[in-house]
Formats: sequence, C-alpha cells, structure tokens
Amino acid sequence: MKVGGVAYRSIWLEPDGRSVGIIDQTALPHGFVTLPLTDLAGMCHAIRTMQLRGAPLIGAAAAYGMALALASDASAANLERAASALLATRPTAVNLRWAVEALRRELAAIPEARRGAAAYARAEQIAEEDVATNRAIGRHGLPLIRAAFARKSNQGPVNILTHCNAGWLATVDWGTALAPVFAAQEAGLPVHVWVDETRPRNQGAFLTAWELNAAGVPHTVIADNAGGHLMRKGEVDLCFVGTDRTTARGDVANKIGTYLKALAAKDNGIPFYVCLPSPTIDWTIESPDSIPIEERAGTEVSHIAGLTADGAVVSVRLVPEGSPVANPAFDVTPARLVTGLVTERGVAEASREGLLALFPERSGAAA
Repeated sequence: MKVGGVAYRSIWLEPDGRSVGIIDQTALPHGFVTLPLTDLAGMCHAIRTMQLRGAPLIGAAAAYGMALALASDASAANLERAASALLATRPTAVNLRWAVEALRRELAAIPEARRGAAAYARAEQIAEEDVATNRAIGRHGLPLIRAAFARKSNQGPVNILTHCNAGWLATVDWGTALAPVFAAQEAGLPVHVWVDETRPRNQGAFLTAWELNAAGVPHTVIADNAGGHLMRKGEVDLCFVGTDRTTARGDVANKIGTYLKALAAKDNGIPFYVCLPSPTIDWTIESPDSIPIEERAGTEVSHIAGLTADGAVVSVRLVPEGSPVANPAFDVTPARLVTGLVTERGVAEASREGLLALFPERSGAAA
C-alpha cells in the first residue's frame, strides 16, 4: 500500500541484507516512524510492545526474528533459544507459533553453515506468501460486497463494519478484513466503512482509520458500542473482521469486542464474515476454550494517549487511582455466529466440514 505516494509494506529486509525494517505502529496515527531491527531482542520487543501486531504480520516477523538470531550464531542451541524467546512474546496469535515451528523444524535439518542464509530466505518466502494470500482473500471477498450492492439495487455505498485493525498494517500487505474493501475500491464499487474505535488500544481509531484515510476510502470512526445501534437502524450491510486464531471447527478468536458485534449482527440478520489466511487456522484444537487469551497490562485500559493542541502526544489517566482493571485482549466468537470464513482458497462455511472442503489435505490434522 502507499503512504504519501510511496509504496510500503509493514515489514521488509533492509538494503544491508541483514536488518529488518518495520513501521512503528505505536507512533500512528500522529507520526509515521520506521525502525531498523538488528537482533532477536529488538524483534521480541517490537512484537511484545505491539510496535508490530496482527496475526499474519506477527508470523512473518517471527520468521525474520529467527533469521536475525541465526545471523550471528546458527548453532542448534541458539536456534532453540530464539524459538523459545519468540514463542513467549504473544500467546494468542497462532501464526507466530506456526512460523517459529516451521523454521525450527526446517533449519534443524540443514547444516549449521547454511542456516543463517536459509532463515532469511524462508522469512522472505513467508512474507511474499502472505502478500499473495491476502490479495486472494480480497478477490474472494469482493463478490460478497458485489452481492450486497445488488441487494441495495445498486444504490448508495455498501456499508461495512469492521473491528480492530485487519488492514495492511496487520499483515505484510493488503490485509485480511480490509482486503475485500481495497479490492472493491479498485473495482469501482462504492463502499463506506464503519470503523470501531476498538478500545482499549484503539487499533480501529488509530490504525484502520489511518489506513483508510491514506487510501481514500470513505469511512467513519464510531465508539465500539455504537455498532449494534447502527445495525438495528439498517445502516450496516456487512461485517468483515479478522482473527488471530481459528479452531478446526470454525470458532474465531479476535480482538475483544468481536463477539458482541457478531451477536448484534445475528440478531439483525446481517452477514458476519471472518477473513483469514490459512496459517491462522489451528488444526490442533476444536474447543474455543483451548485458545489462550492474552491478558495485557491494565494501563491500556486505565490510560489513553492522544495529541494535544500544541502537537505533543501525552498519556492521561481515565479511571480513578486505585480502581482495579482487567484487560483480556481477545474474545471468541462461536462458529454458529459466523456467516462464512473468507480464505485465500474461497469462502468456507464456519465448520470443520466447511474448512476441510477447502483444505482437504488437513483432514488428518483435524480431530
């Protein structure tokens, strides 16, 4: 995607062939900052503090983190240390585990002298595959927007509600839930996006709005609790969200608040689609209760950052001093509330059977 007319991805290999560049998402939307990461510690810090975030991007970042670690020490012991360090950064997004375990397995099978170069090559491959996958998600989601436009007798924009940030900043490029939106824009279909602010980290207000603004997509930021009201009034035609982990039977873990949107969509007869690349599917689990839910720092709820009139970004307290705060970062939306799962291979029913129809090679992995 483009920022100020310049094409960017969310992560890239720097010209030195070793350092990894990222967009510091904690600086958005008030500043656009890129950072070079030169070692494993820097990558772990970036993932943990959400300088980069989003399940697909975290997967690619973890692969680059393995490469950074092995650039200076490609021993088997360091391979294991790097894998353990990266796996400890974020527990919910399965893409991180998928990438780390893939590299650990593949690199352990080749001579130590070749591991460093092989790690970089595999990380680049994962990044390129993510771009192609997300573009395909956009192609498969586009007919859903076309159908919604037809239901409106080709009048007015298709109003799409999304939650959190599942645009290109959450992936290497194009995004998941926003990929169909960008595809619709390319195709000349009129769309308007309702952007949930997504408390407590405000990924919608900070990141999704920034992306859509940069791309020239009409959008409106709303308070998280306004979505149900808009659905009841008939002002939402479709819901598109992403996911950090999907069970083998189609339940989805996404940013906290997604479950409530799915309930409201169900009550109002509004299609609720989840857009996901296949590495987000955890074929090893069926029960949503098996998904680890990350509990983040209470300060994310008790404080908020914003831009002052004099151009400074400051953090202010919202809740009374001494009031306890809980901060579960994700919730789980049961498959029964999901209209369909938009993948790089097509749209699947949110069920074991629906997923296996698109990914029959995983029949031995799903219980």
